[in-house]
Amino acid sequence: MKRIQIAIDAAKEYGLLGENIFGTDFSFTIEVVRGGGAFVCGEETALIASIEGRPGRPRSRPPFPAQKGLWGKPTNINNVETWANVPMIINRGSEWFSSIGTEKSKGTKIFSLVGKVMNTGLVEVPMGIPLQTIVYDIGGGVPDGKELKAVQTGGPSGGCIPKSLIDIPVDYERLTEAGSIMGSGGLIVLDEDTCMVDVAKYFLGFTMDESCGKCTPCRNGTRLMWDILDRITRGEGQLEDLDTLKELGEGIKALSLCGLGQTAPNPVLSTLNYFMDEYRTHIEEKQCPALVCKDLIEYWIDPEKCVGCLLCLKACPVNAIEGASKEVHIIDQSLCEYCGVCYDSCPKKIDAIVKRDRTRVPAETVAV
Repeated sequence: MKRIQIAIDAAKEYGLLGENIFGTDFSFTIEVVRGGGAFVCGEETALIASIEGRPGRPRSRPPFPAQKGLWGKPTNINNVETWANVPMIINRGSEWFSSIGTEKSKGTKIFSLVGKVMNTGLVEVPMGIPLQTIVYDIGGGVPDGKELKAVQTGGPSGGCIPKSLIDIPVDYERLTEAGSIMGSGGLIVLDEDTCMVDVAKYFLGFTMDESCGKCTPCRNGTRLMWDILDRITRGEGQLEDLDTLKELGEGIKALSLCGLGQTAPNPVLSTLNYFMDEYRTHIEEKQCPALVCKDLIEYWIDPEKCVGCLLCLKACPVNAIEGASKEVHIIDQSLCEYCGVCYDSCPKKIDAIVKRDRTRVPAETVAV
């Protein structure tokens, strides 16, 4: 925001903005308004409300902003990425711009490439580029010899695209068909160590917290879905929960007032579609295949590998680890909160702390 204001001030100084530009009858000004900062303000009517100083809450349409928008006047409202394309289109022409991308998705798109990928950062690619090209050619693939499991696109409201669809062209239509969205341009690479149920719960939790609460389907529906996912990740789910999640998700998409609620179920519905076996394992076997859900796993110190370096003992936030220097440590399971700090602190060359399924703990390795 500071840099934008500097640019506006410089433009005014040079006479490019303001009243009677270059002695003509044309006047044009730009004003920067700090919005409410809420995720829901990405919806155009909520953004207008925030600019006007009101709570950022969507309203029913029509009238659309082009008919009645900011201060009740016709408003053309777009995000910064869209406006950034305008100078290039003016300078090089619409035919040039339309030559990039696909028939229905023109131009380029900027993605925030993050997650389990070698090269992270902002990447600008032509619409229609295969997802595989972004992940492997630009991103360098998944590190540490791990297998790609899925790619989550579109930000918190996006869906998870499985490895089997890695060749999908990245455009608005194909991503929607796959159960995801283009959204804000987030692209998160997930590897084999990712629990897809936990991922769905995480993203739904974000949109649930960011809901403005104005409409019942989004306000109450996302909470109900999150509660079900929470039970499943704790090993307390039932098979009928899967049908309930699908029914709730489809209802929220169809009945919510704005785009936040209409897309919030995407992470859940897409993972149900592509990773149903993982949900069933959590419910039927009370196990997390990726060893992520902390209520279904435990940490154990291998006495054959532990060198008594004290790193895990010092790192444990609840003092659940016992042992002296250069002696084998043990984890008191009655105190452990399964946060994983000890696991992360153990030097990889030693690798003495094991993350394992609670339901499959060998009798000979039961700790205190």
